[in-house]
Amino acid sequence: MSESTNERPVFPFTAIVGQEEMKLALILNVIDPQIGGVMIMGDRGTGKSTTVRALVDLLPEITVIENDPFNTAPKDPSEAGTQQIKIPMVDLPLGATEDRVCGTIDIEKALTEGVKAFEPGLLAKANRGILYVDEVNLLDDHLVDVLLDSAASGWNTVEREGISICHPARFILVGSGNPEEGELRPQLLDRFGMHAQIGTVREPDLRVKIVEQRTRFDEYPQTFRDEYQESQDALTSKITAARELLKKDTVTLSYDLQVKISEICSELNVDGLRGDIVTNRAAKALASFDLREEVTAEDIFKIVTLCLRHRLRKDPLESIDSGTKVQEVFSSVFGY
Repeated sequence: MSESTNERPVFPFTAIVGQEEMKLALILNVIDPQIGGVMIMGDRGTGKSTTVRALVDLLPEITVIENDPFNTAPKDPSEAGTQQIKIPMVDLPLGATEDRVCGTIDIEKALTEGVKAFEPGLLAKANRGILYVDEVNLLDDHLVDVLLDSAASGWNTVEREGISICHPARFILVGSGNPEEGELRPQLLDRFGMHAQIGTVREPDLRVKIVEQRTRFDEYPQTFRDEYQESQDALTSKITAARELLKKDTVTLSYDLQVKISEICSELNVDGLRGDIVTNRAAKALASFDLREEVTAEDIFKIVTLCLRHRLRKDPLESIDSGTKVQEVFSSVFGY
């Protein structure tokens, strides 16, 4: 007999088998949201949505002002009128309009009563949380542009008929899609900090393990979650400690390694400097995740493909995978 629960049970993050690249990209973005989000491309049924929801469930609660539509942090967490909530995760529906995403201004009320009547949208709800866009490659380009602008600046501006309202919109943007349904335009893809590629697990033993886990979770969700509670708590503590270490600004990336990162970007003909900036940030986030204050060449090796593969110019005659190309250039620059 299956267990009953009032809340929708979430599959534990530490129970997810494989997909290490996607899990690492998500964790690093949580440690340092300024990495700029992650785009996850993979086949149907590879656990993209499950992993994102599992990550949100893993994160510590945040303190907000009660009934605040923007999840604003109080100046003093101990003051009255505050509450603890789970980190917000907002799913962006495929058919969402710009008004639904950004919010709307009641022009009539503004003209007749002289007040700025603002109806917050999904960006306000996602502030200090995660905005998840499934099938982002099917979304209207203009809407993707709006999301990326807000994610990069941390603010959302709504302008209607000469009236302008601005509010904080600091969120981690996570997009996912199926490559069979088309890619994002290169200029939009470049604005995602990281790009994770995941495939269907091929090893029969692992497939059996995943099926067994899913069956047990569907039948007895709470019992299954309890089995992984210890590892979940340990990972939450590790992420919290990494965030604190990164805040102290003591994690260093030597000048020599910075030059080598830029050399890799130059060798790969990466346009602009986003690739250099994101790789530097991600390397520091990984070092802090391991509770180290100095970035090593191995840290860069682990994250460089995630940070650069989607910034390479596509050559239709090229048979080599872009991720392999990044690793080859890394090997030649670092002498690995």
